[in-house]
Amino acid sequence: MSLDTPLSALSRVGPKFSKKLEKLGLKTVSDLLFFFPTRYEDLSHITKIDEITSGADYVIQGIIIRSNTHRSFKKHMAITEIVVEDDSGAIKAIWFNQPYIGKALAEGAMVNLAGKVAEDQHGMYISNPLYELIGAPMRNTTHTGRIIPIYRETKGITSKAIRYFLSSILEWAKEIPEYIPKEILTKNNIPPLNEALRAIHYPKTLEEATHANQRFIFEHLFLVSLAREQRKKENYNSGAPLTIHLEEIKQFISSLPFTLTEAQKKAAWTMLKNMSETTPMQRLLNGDVGSGKTVVSAILALNTFLNKRQVVIMAPTEILARQHLDTFMRLFQAYPVAIGLIAGKKYHYAFEGLSSETKKPILLKGVRSGKVNIVIGTHALLEKEVVLANPALAVIDEQHRFGVEQRALLTGHRPTFSPHVLSMTATPIPRTLALTVFGDMDISILDEMPKGRKKITTKIVSPENRMQAYEFVRSQVKKGFQAFVICPRIELSESKNPNPYTLTPKKLTWWEVKTVKDEHEKLQNLIFPDLKVGMLHGKMKSEEKEAIMKAFSTKALDILVSTSVVEVGVDIPNATVMLIESAERFGLAQLHQFRGRIGRSEHQSYCLLFTTSIVHLEERRLKAMTTTHSGFELAEMDLRLRGPGEFLGEEQSGWSDIVMSTLKNPTLLNIAENEAKNFLINHTVNEIPTLQEKLTTFTSKLHLA
Repeated sequence: MSLDTPLSALSRVGPKFSKKLEKLGLKTVSDLLFFFPTRYEDLSHITKIDEITSGADYVIQGIIIRSNTHRSFKKHMAITEIVVEDDSGAIKAIWFNQPYIGKALAEGAMVNLAGKVAEDQHGMYISNPLYELIGAPMRNTTHTGRIIPIYRETKGITSKAIRYFLSSILEWAKEIPEYIPKEILTKNNIPPLNEALRAIHYPKTLEEATHANQRFIFEHLFLVSLAREQRKKENYNSGAPLTIHLEEIKQFISSLPFTLTEAQKKAAWTMLKNMSETTPMQRLLNGDVGSGKTVVSAILALNTFLNKRQVVIMAPTEILARQHLDTFMRLFQAYPVAIGLIAGKKYHYAFEGLSSETKKPILLKGVRSGKVNIVIGTHALLEKEVVLANPALAVIDEQHRFGVEQRALLTGHRPTFSPHVLSMTATPIPRTLALTVFGDMDISILDEMPKGRKKITTKIVSPENRMQAYEFVRSQVKKGFQAFVICPRIELSESKNPNPYTLTPKKLTWWEVKTVKDEHEKLQNLIFPDLKVGMLHGKMKSEEKEAIMKAFSTKALDILVSTSVVEVGVDIPNATVMLIESAERFGLAQLHQFRGRIGRSEHQSYCLLFTTSIVHLEERRLKAMTTTHSGFELAEMDLRLRGPGEFLGEEQSGWSDIVMSTLKNPTLLNIAENEAKNFLINHTVNEIPTLQEKLTTFTSKLHLA
């Protein structure tokens, strides 16, 4: 066995269960070993049967003195009943519709049962308890009689099954060599790998589980810090220093129709100084929606142009790429800056505020020759035929939406030097989490909003107030403003109601799951027949998307019904209403992104959250939207309530929720950073082969540019 051994090769797993485990991202022995619990249940205390009372949870241990499986008279449901006896008394346990349990629990066997005790006219019993057969009293157990780990589950794979699979490889795991230097572990009271693996999966106490957890948090932060410091050393003197054209930059800033915030000025100046050095800049610009990240990147782009070097800007969607083209055209219309757009099958050339479509060979020739100063695009920029002559700055918008290989390809468009890299994200990310995601980058934060912006009024709209909300939207449109309507889906794959929308004289009824196509039809035909309602979603062709966005931006449309395709990069200052259907289906960070599409002018704006169902957690989340306007505060809450995978839009391979849930630990972060720096002063990573191997694997999963 090795860490790379496929789980399908394990006798306890096999092909059948390995396919189910893949749904949890578990393919190898390593994946399973480092798949950590999300929480623990304390089933360590075994209670005597004569001490239990109805309504509470207990763990009991005894001999099965009677076992019987029969079918109910009416529903023919399989019912398994056993009676368990210890030296103080006996109690019945019942399972419904699980006939295989009766075969496993034979009379005379010793068993542990864990579950809630109930009571009826026949006395107390345990309903559907967790069970575990044991060979002798107080024997080491896996599922009961101890602190029990609970894991993320999927259909056909329970926490009990994961514990069963793990028990077969944990003994072997003792042979895995340590990769963190022993002196670092000892100095900081960090448990060694083998001990931590055993303790995090099968802790003797909850305190031991917490201590093991600290090991893996520290390990993660230590590896991030090593990667960061190593990259700095590798990149030393490999960049192209750019002269800071300070007077021209000042003139550009003074010509803007708005005043930069102090946060924008500080970030821009810091990055201009970074780019004047021989070590390539690697910086993340993390700012709230509407905080002005684009204009900061424009300042860097202008300075790069004044150094007679090229800029490449990559965005995750065609809509955002087109938005960047329009923005940069507007900002640089007084400068002889040639801008090219490569998005899908669209090729545009812009100069001095004017743009037109062009042919692919012509634009690519201009890019290769260096005549196109700024190249904007989507993944199309990664095509081999897109070759830049002298790039000095790469701007990657919404960095976490791109894969590692994609970013590496983009920043690899260079002859003999490394370009400066600016990554931007409009998702406010807490600093510690940002460091773990964007490993080797310095971080600048825009935590101020431009002057004159009004706070957006956010309200949760109950179903009975829906028609009032529609009338409010109409009143805003009548004043000359526009509105967004966001839906979680494009269409239903299988509609249970062929005609989900009907209008009665008294009220409107609607189908539970909101879809763009149905909502567009309903709003245009039933609610706002006198207004112009457009539709936008990801399955539309590029030409259609572009036409719709142009119509909305030029006020040819009053209302735009869309999916999350407008989450980032869409700038419509005239839009004052954001109506979000099924708001409970979105995370706080995403809802805040949607809200950021409005309130981009001096006019008061409104965000209306429509819900189809509210449970306690969802209500708490949505109420936070009505009282909190800071993206960073909402991000912290989103991270606590939903976890990092949901927060970032996808599960981060190799990062357990239990590790990520406590990453907001500045003390441990500082220790890890200092230990990494001190280690590299006197050593190199390749002196410890196990550390080198671990770091290589680890960095392949990090979002390093």
